[in-house]
Amino acid sequence: MTSRFSKPDTAWFTHDRFGMFIHWGLYALPARHEWIRNREEISIADYQKYFAHFDPDLFNPKEWARMAKLAGMKYFVITTKHHDGFCLWPTKHTDYCISNTPYQQDLIGQTVEAFRAEGIKVGFYYSLIDWHHPEFTIDKIHPMRNNAAERAKNPLRDMRKYAKYMRDQVLELCTQYGKIDLFWFDFSYPGEDGKGHTDWESEELYAIVHELQPHALVDNRLDLPDVGDFVTPEQFQPAGGLKDANGKPVVWEACQTFSGSWGYYRDEHTWKSVDLLIRMLSDGVSKGGNLLLNVGPTARGLFDARAIERLEGMGAWMQLHSRSIYGCVAAPEHFVTPTDCRYTYNPTTNRLYLHIFAWPFRDIYCPGLAEHVDYAQFLHDGSEVHFGEVSEASWSGMAGNASQTPIAIQVPIIRPDVAVPVIEIFLK
Repeated sequence: MTSRFSKPDTAWFTHDRFGMFIHWGLYALPARHEWIRNREEISIADYQKYFAHFDPDLFNPKEWARMAKLAGMKYFVITTKHHDGFCLWPTKHTDYCISNTPYQQDLIGQTVEAFRAEGIKVGFYYSLIDWHHPEFTIDKIHPMRNNAAERAKNPLRDMRKYAKYMRDQVLELCTQYGKIDLFWFDFSYPGEDGKGHTDWESEELYAIVHELQPHALVDNRLDLPDVGDFVTPEQFQPAGGLKDANGKPVVWEACQTFSGSWGYYRDEHTWKSVDLLIRMLSDGVSKGGNLLLNVGPTARGLFDARAIERLEGMGAWMQLHSRSIYGCVAAPEHFVTPTDCRYTYNPTTNRLYLHIFAWPFRDIYCPGLAEHVDYAQFLHDGSEVHFGEVSEASWSGMAGNASQTPIAIQVPIIRPDVAVPVIEIFLK
């Protein structure tokens, strides 16, 4: 069924490289993980207090968009509905939505308008899972999975009705907010006591998106082997560029959090440093991938101060180093990456970018670059960096391999005062 749709253009996606993920919903009130209903096996009745008190009075999407732009993010993806089933827009298909909370106003519409005004592309996350919908059957990840009485009601539930509900909602999202650049469906878990494409009726969901938003990219989580414009490794950095079953490189995006949670988690303290986050961004681009970095706003609608600190830190680095990210791909294979470094490469400008993760003593040996370098400079200030070819005899003595004679890039003893120094190499 999906073969009749042409593949959308991914050029903007692989150029922009850096996006903001926003996980926001009722789970911001308990503030102890977005999977709180699953983790604590909370019933709908006991979870209702968060719906009754959801009133993000300090919500200012213009400030969110400003922070995303400051950080260098070119697109964003927001949870329109997460696994708890709560909808952030005034959908006509359930009462379990923003219209019936104390806040009442359309959070999705306001956010889309604010981000578009900053020139940031729009993405919608939509959960295939719904622990609130009465027709959604109890399965192995449902909050009521260990409740025998609720399990016993499964024969009375009809997943076909739930699949129709999803199509109706996705149709709303496709028709009420203008051009949508990306859809992020989440997630499938086929097999025993799980759910996959037959439960979601994924082919029909996909058809709605590509009939109404034919340019929109769709992720790979619908459990359809021939569908997915990009692959979505979650909470890990791939060891190398990702490929399909035939060995062909695929478009991919690592989705990552600042800490150990997607939603706002007040007492979670394993927050990544600015330096580490920048290394993750550089590492992904060096392997041909994107980074979708998550923010979990508070119940009052603010970004956590810890998130703001990191967005500002990444923004300060991106202001000086963005051309080592935007439009860049993995470097040609014959340029062997030096130890504790990453290469990114811009094929349009023919410039190679050396991201230095650990500061060396004086020299960085770059195999395969001999006779290829015209000029080199630090990217943060444009100051010249000297380099010279290493003799085959010397290189053979050091590495035992004269086939890829390197250049030695000479760096100062004192490390530049930036999170990750980058050397811009102009190739001949």
